[in-house]
Amino acid sequence: MRQHEQKIREIIRKMPLTDKIALCEGASFWETKAFPEYGIPAMFLCDGPHGLRKQESKARADMLGVHQSAKATCFPAEDVIASGWDPELAGKIGKAIGEEALAQDVSVVLGPGVNIKRNPLCGRNFEYFSEDPVLAGELAAGFVRGLESCGVGACLKHFAANSQEKSRFNSDSVIDERTLRELYLPAFERAVKKGKPSAVMCAYPKLNGIHCSDNRNLLTEILREEWGFDGMVVTDWAAMNNRIEGFRAGCDLNMPGGSNYMGKETIRAVQGGKLPEADVDRSAGRILSLAFRSADVRSRYRKAEDEAALYEEHNALAGEAAEQGAVLLKNEDGILPLSGREKLAVIGHMAKDMRFQGSGSSHVHAVRVSQPLSYFRNAAYAEGCDKEGNTSDRLLSEVRKKASESDRVIVFAGLPERYESEGFDRTDMQMPEGHLRMIEAAVSANPETVVVLLCGSPVECPWADRVKGILYLGLPGQAGGEAVFRLLFGEINPSGRLAETWPIRYEDCPSASFYGKTRDALYLEGMYSGYRYYQKAGQKVRWPFGYGLSYTEFSYSDLKIEKPSGRWHPISAEKPEFTVRFVVKNTGKRAGAEVAQLYVEAPQDGVHRPVRLLRRFQKITLEAGEEKTVSFLLNRRDFAMWQDRCIVPTGTYRIAAGKNCDEICMRKEIRIEGEDVSRSENAEKKSWYDTCKGIPCRKDLEQALGKPIRIQRKEKGTFTMDNTILEMKDSSLVMRMLYQAVKTFLAVKCNGRQDPQNPEFRMQLASSVGSPLRCLQISGGLRGGLMQGLLEIANGHYGKGIKKIIFG
Repeated sequence: MRQHEQKIREIIRKMPLTDKIALCEGASFWETKAFPEYGIPAMFLCDGPHGLRKQESKARADMLGVHQSAKATCFPAEDVIASGWDPELAGKIGKAIGEEALAQDVSVVLGPGVNIKRNPLCGRNFEYFSEDPVLAGELAAGFVRGLESCGVGACLKHFAANSQEKSRFNSDSVIDERTLRELYLPAFERAVKKGKPSAVMCAYPKLNGIHCSDNRNLLTEILREEWGFDGMVVTDWAAMNNRIEGFRAGCDLNMPGGSNYMGKETIRAVQGGKLPEADVDRSAGRILSLAFRSADVRSRYRKAEDEAALYEEHNALAGEAAEQGAVLLKNEDGILPLSGREKLAVIGHMAKDMRFQGSGSSHVHAVRVSQPLSYFRNAAYAEGCDKEGNTSDRLLSEVRKKASESDRVIVFAGLPERYESEGFDRTDMQMPEGHLRMIEAAVSANPETVVVLLCGSPVECPWADRVKGILYLGLPGQAGGEAVFRLLFGEINPSGRLAETWPIRYEDCPSASFYGKTRDALYLEGMYSGYRYYQKAGQKVRWPFGYGLSYTEFSYSDLKIEKPSGRWHPISAEKPEFTVRFVVKNTGKRAGAEVAQLYVEAPQDGVHRPVRLLRRFQKITLEAGEEKTVSFLLNRRDFAMWQDRCIVPTGTYRIAAGKNCDEICMRKEIRIEGEDVSRSENAEKKSWYDTCKGIPCRKDLEQALGKPIRIQRKEKGTFTMDNTILEMKDSSLVMRMLYQAVKTFLAVKCNGRQDPQNPEFRMQLASSVGSPLRCLQISGGLRGGLMQGLLEIANGHYGKGIKKIIFG
């Protein structure tokens, strides 16, 4: 902040190099360093993309949501917030989390997550908004604005191209520049420019061979110089690769603290002229700026006299978000809403023990939880399956009996906790066999069946044609129980729309044949993931992006475009160029909300481009018979593509308005005078991207990259601190012993069992034996040469390794 600029310059001038470097590493797992002698306060950073996870105990701090945290409101996960298509509502959630952060003395909230949903199996998809960067960016910007309005810093994450959990600590995201610029960076750009977060978190993986923490092009040239970000960059926990390169790149704060990772090497680099001290000064200055601003906010904060009332208000907001984000996927014969006069059967363990959030660092110790079954007081109930999704003939017999004796059946099903978590990806898109059998038993006994889905990402639904109603609730947060009751009985009209495509089966996904098969993430499909692929390939889906039903109907009419006069110029890339207007009318008999979606369809007669792309959207509420005119401003950037820079090809484009990406209600053509774009020399040959037919291969990506892909394979004698225990154990006795020791230790922590179905065990195992040695050193707060010594021994240098361990 400006009022602190002079003070910051003075402090940096006085601080010795050792203190400045120390300032740029945390003091503990969650706190930054305080330097009372300079008047520098500490900051507390805290997980919280959909609710705070503040851990008070320094001895039992973790980044995986394992140990207990202070109670907080658990809002719906990002998959539900995204389905609400409402940036203003996202802002209210951000503000509420900010209010709780102030009450718990938290300076920076680590969220929201803005990574693009590339593949349905990513174990952390529930923490991300969408497969589309416009939707994800607008929602993130709204959330950030709400959080920052309280004076609490938002930390946008994970920057960038971090769309899988497999080998996330040391994988390499190999991706061509055009795909990066058109799909994986724009959500971050929109959130930075429109939300103005205080911090950005760099991701674990490499990006085209360079660790994100070391990547100057990413952290300085793009983030700061192109987008104008002026805040602090912090590592994901233990994501720092090389602190010297990190300072050069603009990575400011290494978290967590305690290890003094590469502190001595960094001092020597500055003293030897290999690292300019000015780079350290800049990072220190950015940390100080946020620390002083945060201290100012905390000094003015006064706790609410009635804290219970605050949490009551936030619980109501959590319920509203769950209601707004629920998606009605099917409503045959108007089976919903229920009238209240039906004799009901409620089926499923999740009805009494709702899965309302995901596992991992976003896991919230909820203030309270409403369970669906408690609202169906007069309904018959059959458990149907256990918590893990297993069933039995006895349980299924009870399901059939209760279903056959009822007028309507409500089945709660989806994915148990062990299926979705930070730390590992799903192996397929299938629901548990017990849930499938439970649905089959219910519908065979009574075709008047509705399924309520509780899961954070798409699942295969082979039963979809047999049931009459499907309501996707996602992971609805602590107030989800009451929300689903109000939705089913029509107190709330469903208005959610899917923020990602639901394929019929996993094999239909463009990356299904190679996603997660190798340590490195090869983005062979390029920009053609999600609806971009399904439309280009003509691949039928279960439910398209933007899809959702209502208890009423809407019509679209009177599309008008006010065109600009004359030729457009590249200098006005983000200046509004013309206006699109159309009318949306509620033609049904009850009030409801519609999400009006505006797409741009680019010409398909030159360089390959997606069939259509979302460019604007607006959620509007209409009374029965009411109509409103929706108005959008478009600019040159909305027609652009990337070819070494942002350009707009000359051609005839179509402006399309509709209810989802497949259901276009109106379109009009418009001629754009831009640049003549020719295919690059490397793209002269037809590639998979031109048609999206078949399966993309490595040659397609190599053609887009303009160079061959080289996958490094490490062998004994060449292992580095970037290798994991898992990678080294097959050729190193010491790593095999360490692997078994870690598994045994974790089994004791997880009820004494090495249970591969236990998400806590799987997550901790993946985050320990699957972490590079440098990550283990940082996250464990390990000083000295223990990890370097073990590395030397793994490489066969036993004497050198023992010396490292003893003498550091």
